[in-house]
Amino acid sequence: MKIYDSTYQNLAVTSIGGKALNLYRLKSFGINVPDFAVIDESVISELIPDDLKRKKDFEAIRSFIDGLDITQTISDQLTGIFGTPEDQKFAVRSSAVQEDGKNFSFAGQFETHLYVDFSDIPHFVKEIWKSNFTDRVSTYLETNGLEQQFGIGVVIQKMVDPDVSGVAFGVNPNTGEADSKVVCSVYGVGEGLVSGALNADTYIIKGQAIEEQLVKKEKAARRQQSGHIELMDVPAEQHDLSSLSKDKINEICQVLDLLKNELKGPQDIEFAIKNSELFLLQTRPVTAVINQTEKIKSGKNRIIWDNSNIIESYPGVTTPLTFSYILTAYKNVYIQLALIMGASKKTIKENEAVFGNMLGLINGRVYYNLLSWYKVLSLFPGYHLNARFMENMMGVKERFELPKHKQSSKISALYRTSVMVFKIIGNLFTIKKESKQFLADVNQAIDDIKALDLDEMTAFEIKDRWVDLDAEVTPKWKAPVINDSFAMIYFGKLQKLIEKYNISENPNLQNDLLCGSKDIISVEPIHRSIALATEIGKHPAAKQLFTEKEPQLIWEELQNIAPELKTKIEHYIADFGDRCVGELKLETVSYKQDPSLFIATLKSFVMQGVTTQSTASNIDQELRDSAEKEVSKALKGKPFKKRKFNKTLAKTRYFVSNRENLRYERTRVFGITREMFTAIGQRFEENGALEHFRDIFYLSKEEIFQFIDGTSVTKNLKALVKIRKEEYTSFEEMDIPAERFTTYETVNYNNDFFDSSIENKLDGDLSGLGCCPGIVKAKVRLVKHPKEVDSLDGDILVTSSTDPGWVTLFPTASAIIVERGSLLSHSAIVSREMGIPCIVGVTGLLKTLKTGDLVEMDGSSGQIKILKDE
Repeated sequence: MKIYDSTYQNLAVTSIGGKALNLYRLKSFGINVPDFAVIDESVISELIPDDLKRKKDFEAIRSFIDGLDITQTISDQLTGIFGTPEDQKFAVRSSAVQEDGKNFSFAGQFETHLYVDFSDIPHFVKEIWKSNFTDRVSTYLETNGLEQQFGIGVVIQKMVDPDVSGVAFGVNPNTGEADSKVVCSVYGVGEGLVSGALNADTYIIKGQAIEEQLVKKEKAARRQQSGHIELMDVPAEQHDLSSLSKDKINEICQVLDLLKNELKGPQDIEFAIKNSELFLLQTRPVTAVINQTEKIKSGKNRIIWDNSNIIESYPGVTTPLTFSYILTAYKNVYIQLALIMGASKKTIKENEAVFGNMLGLINGRVYYNLLSWYKVLSLFPGYHLNARFMENMMGVKERFELPKHKQSSKISALYRTSVMVFKIIGNLFTIKKESKQFLADVNQAIDDIKALDLDEMTAFEIKDRWVDLDAEVTPKWKAPVINDSFAMIYFGKLQKLIEKYNISENPNLQNDLLCGSKDIISVEPIHRSIALATEIGKHPAAKQLFTEKEPQLIWEELQNIAPELKTKIEHYIADFGDRCVGELKLETVSYKQDPSLFIATLKSFVMQGVTTQSTASNIDQELRDSAEKEVSKALKGKPFKKRKFNKTLAKTRYFVSNRENLRYERTRVFGITREMFTAIGQRFEENGALEHFRDIFYLSKEEIFQFIDGTSVTKNLKALVKIRKEEYTSFEEMDIPAERFTTYETVNYNNDFFDSSIENKLDGDLSGLGCCPGIVKAKVRLVKHPKEVDSLDGDILVTSSTDPGWVTLFPTASAIIVERGSLLSHSAIVSREMGIPCIVGVTGLLKTLKTGDLVEMDGSSGQIKILKDE
């Protein structure tokens, strides 16, 4: 077996892998490296039978490796290198040929094992070998266009039991600044830093200047007698001390400079310090920064991606069918807005590609492409004013300035502005009529589809009928678009009048004035579902059924026990069966498709004792009345100002309420679209084109239609779906990309989707936008999906975003805090109507709070104070 000691020379990366080769380089530079040995990558490659390699049967390969007897061979050779260490522990790490290179780091893809006993090394060598044959590594290789390697080197290195560990970068990884270095360190072993379990002291070095960003270090990752690494308490006197001295920081920087010169580029190093002695454990090029810095210099195709508000509609991973559908929908809707705002048809045609790229799909998640959004806005007169309105609507926290915004001539700008104003005024007079007509048209279009028997139609017939539906509905989306514009305009106008007339110091006055609107459809489902739960609670047999049985059995048996209740539930589902969690994602199973999902919600209400009486609150009306009194008092004796203010208030209330109501029609259109594509999936399954009808959601709309029309470039949909499922499963398992990040040139190549450096930084307690007043002191419950819990039991709901399906949890929460969103987002509007204190738009919320944390939140000011447990 080819095993080399640390003095070996003339080894190639193809023999021992990138990590091991870098260790030999470090030694050759005279850098202090713990003694090590390396197993050649060819050892395992030559052992694996050729038939398993050809089949790429990873499960069989892993089983084969498990059966290998290598203990004596490895032990004998390592004894010749290290002697017979009694108490010495070892680190066993991977060293793949493609690992730690200039272009790909493979960070976290393979196994690493620390504090390994000498006698256990052969076992962990096999674990390293097996880690080369996992779905995780396959996905990484496929994503980066790399080939599967059957060999992998293994590094066996004497373990340093460190006082302090850390990482350091020869170039700032956040900014790409070549004259800036970054060092991060923690007490104990580096596992606590790499895993994210511990916050680290951070040092930014420019020249001789060191900027310290120290954290409270209450825990350190250390080895226990059991052999496991656990978080242990740090002595109180060390909590706030710097984990590195300035001398040690300078020593690390000197090493970084040496490596940059010798290895022809900035390095990312891992280090350990024991009794003030610095050890380097590994080095690799700063791949992402090198690639990103080159792109930043070019400045080509700079795009800022932001999911501030759209995450409410499309949380989590979104399938290809949904994305392909909404990409076209956004294009068509905003072309209509451009026409309304005075853009010419010629201008729109010239910018058709811009309208077609207003969204992006980043690792399966929907983002706004802010470059396209601002380009669209630049086509309208009054670009900067429109940009502010859009930012308020979308919850965008930082403006993206167009690099070369073309200014119109004064005469042209005046003409276009006059046309826009004229059209806006005209639409202001017709919006109510157009909204009613829109509702009637959508209802008719949906009723026409409902009259069809989709089960008896072919895929071709369903496709043709959907194309007709889309052609009928899309051009009529003018009313919601106009209403959204007026909602933004009047919302901003109301805010300005409050400030201009100096009406009140109450920061939440504007929101209070918008409370108590009884005509918002978003709150009707929760009121009706609670009313149903109340009726069930009063019906002894039904209550027992809901308490004791599972949702599917409840639905099956309810007709025999309480037929009148089942009829009422059926009426609810007919009215609101499309209003569910993820209602705008076509892959979502709606209440109409599976009523047991709604039964599960009613069951949770019944078991928690949620009733009409227990949730009765008049706080929304009280807030509204109180706010109106403040206005009346401030404007007393000022009839003209009062008239203008009341008129603006009335318009704002109408447009905000109508915004929610018109958006529900969007939900209904998505619902009928979901049913039609599900039916196409059923035809594909029946005809053998797909394994299962729900596989249809892993194809784009265009791929489905092309398959039907005979223009598809592939006939094997099953194979295509298999690839997509594997990829989308990997998206689910990946870390979530940053809320806001920048890409250059080709988006899906060598861009860092996880760079959160342009997100707002945290400092102390949290704050956001207060949406509904009330001071609540309680523990928080972090919920990523409403199906995770049945009840919040009075905890504060903390989540990333909400859509209308979340309202079933609202009655059991004492307050609501949401990381994303704006004052016009769904959670803001519904919380006001339900009188639940609420804050939205809280940067860094999920990174700061965890379930069980005690906080005090103020729904008026938007302030969140993190308290110590009492």
